[in-house]
Parts: sequence; structure tokens; C-alpha cells
Amino acid sequence: MQLNKPLLGVNFFAGDVVGGIGPYLAIYLLSLQHWSPGSIGIALAAGSIATVIMQSPAGAIVDAVTWKRTLLIGCAIAIAASTLGILAFNDAAAVYTAQILIGSASAFLGPLIAAVTLGLVGHAYFTRQTSANQAWNHAGNMIAAILAAILALTWSALGVFWLVAAMACGMIFCALLIDRNAIDHDLARGGLAEEKKGSGNPEGIMSLFEDRRLLVFAICIFLFHSANAAMLPLVSQKLSSNSDAEHGIAFTAACVIAAQLVMIGMAIFCGKKADVWGRKPLFLIAFAVLPFRGFLFAYFENPVALVAIQALDGVANGIFAMVFLLVLADITNGTGRFNLAQGVLAMLIGIGASLSNIVAEYIVQFTNYTVGFMSLAGTAAVGLIIFLVFMEETLVKQTDVSPEPAVAE
Repeated sequence: MQLNKPLLGVNFFAGDVVGGIGPYLAIYLLSLQHWSPGSIGIALAAGSIATVIMQSPAGAIVDAVTWKRTLLIGCAIAIAASTLGILAFNDAAAVYTAQILIGSASAFLGPLIAAVTLGLVGHAYFTRQTSANQAWNHAGNMIAAILAAILALTWSALGVFWLVAAMACGMIFCALLIDRNAIDHDLARGGLAEEKKGSGNPEGIMSLFEDRRLLVFAICIFLFHSANAAMLPLVSQKLSSNSDAEHGIAFTAACVIAAQLVMIGMAIFCGKKADVWGRKPLFLIAFAVLPFRGFLFAYFENPVALVAIQALDGVANGIFAMVFLLVLADITNGTGRFNLAQGVLAMLIGIGASLSNIVAEYIVQFTNYTVGFMSLAGTAAVGLIIFLVFMEETLVKQTDVSPEPAVAE
């Protein structure tokens, strides 16, 4: 089966759109607006909190609607408009409003892209297409970071805001190339293909919470993002604390480039090994990197060393982005609740990310960066132990089940 090329394009541009202006906002607020670390933490958390509130409803809506492509385009428009709104209004209210709108739209984008992927290619080719999606997503992030550094050094630190808006336009163009009639909406919600379905009704919502694997996985991803979310914003601030905004953005872009380059390789690697090794060994590798990375960030000050350490984020998040979807597809296969499960777990990710940013920023404000990074490393270590001991493998080998019918080329 050929890879769906418009879907690859959507993922390429989505890399810089889903996260909005991300860590660059911290530099903008610190260096140009002179906000305190605690206030920056609250601003960063505002988007995450909005995502938390919207995530479960978003998953349920994506499961239900048959106009997924239109919803995808609408979310990209909202993120572009909100990002430029920060520049247009240039005050605290604009920052918080934009972060809330970006967080709300982002709550839909992850489930939408995963649902459209599953609806287009089915379970049989989901690993292959998802691997390619993630590789293109990371490539888009890397190229956007290169452009952000160039814009910051040659034009203005504000160029990154315009860059996100431009990437959103590219995402919209690619989404329009997807044949909306080719999306099987029963498959897209984790149900059965139209030719196989019986009643076609999804299982009850509570059936999700009866699966022990999903509960353990939820706890682990909460701890994963509680440890991981604040690391790059803290590194960005650490890099820019002794320089101007333009060089701070350039160093942060270098961090993103280093990580995304590794993520491309990890997405391809996971695509080849996830159906052979299983999901758990790969996720253990991702989890093991986090405490080590936090410890290194705590004790290195040199910008070059910090950029090199950030490359380890490519291992952790490169694996996570891929395996997260595969584990959920395994657990929810046949339930019709794939996107709802995504929404619930993404809500926990948002809570973890919000707490990570708020707590870590205040720890830094009242102590120092070393203590902040060590607290994140400790959280990661707890999550690693829980996942190692309690999480079961979710992959069912194809030889153990009746084969699915071939998917049309």
C-alpha cells in the first residue's frame, strides 16, 4: 500500500502548528516583555489547561463527526489567528486569550490527525503510515526551527510568530488535498471497517476504564509529561538569561533542531521495530532517557552542551509520539472509542504539562535551575519504575489472531 501523501504534508506542517509558538513564547515574555518566571509559567500553563478542559470532549466529537477534514482546517486557522493576535494586541490579556485558543484547537488536532490516518489506511497499515507521519512531522519541526533561527538573527525575534501562521497555511493546503470521501469513519474511531461491522455501535465509555492496561498507561504518561514538559522552556530561559532575545531564540531553535533530527530516526526505527519487539521495550527506552536528561541539564551551563543534551529529547519524544498511538490503537481496537481514549489520555498529558510548567518555574524562581531540573528528573524516575513493573505488553502478534482482509491498494 502506498503512503497517503497529503496526510504526510499535513503532518509536516502540523509539527510547528500543534504546539503554537511553544518555547519561543517564554523567551518573548522574558526578554522582550520582562515577565517574571512565575508569570511565564502561568502563561504557558494557560494553553495546557485549555487543552485539558477540551481534550475529552474533543475526542468524543472526533469520534462522532463525519466532517473531520473541515474541523482540522478550522483548528489550523484558529491557531494562526491566535498567534498573530499576540503581536497585534501586545498585552497580557492577548497572551492569555491566545494561549487558551491555541490550547483548545490543539486538543482537536492530535485526535483528528490520528483518526483520519486510521480511517484512511486501517489497522493493518496504521503502524507504517503513523511511522511516516511522525517522521514528516519531526522534519517539519526541524525545518521550522531552522527558519526561526534565521528569522531571529537576520530580521526579528518576532519572526517566529509569522512562521507559525505560515505553517498553518501549509497545513490547510495539504488538508484540502485529502479525499474526504476516502475516510472510513467507523475505522477512524477504532471500530470495524464498514464491510466487517455488525451493529456498528461503539462500546460503552466505561468499558475503557475497565482495562487495567489503560489505567496504568494513563498514570505513566501523566508522569512522563510532568517530567518532560518544562525541560525545554527552562533550557530556553537558561540559554537566554545571559543574552538577548534573538540569540535566545537561535539557541532554542538549535535545541529543537537537534531533538527533531533524532526524532526522525526514532520514528523510522519504531516503525520497523514496534510490531517486532512490541510496545513496552520501546517505551522503556523513552522513559529511561528523561531522568538522565534532567540530571545533565542541572549540571551543565555551556550553551553547546545544553543543545547537545536536548538531542536526547529526540529519543524520548520520538518514541513517545509513535508508541502512544500504537498502544491506544491496540487497547481500543474494535471498541469504537479510539479518539475518546486519546482525548482522555491527552487530558492527563495536559494536566501533567500544566503542573510541570507551573511547579518547575516557581521552583526556579525561589531556588535555581539546578533544583528545578533535578525535581523533573525525580518525577521521571518514578514513572519509569511504575511502567517497568506494572505495564503489560499490548501488541497482539498477527500469528495469534485471525488475519484481517487485505486493504485495497
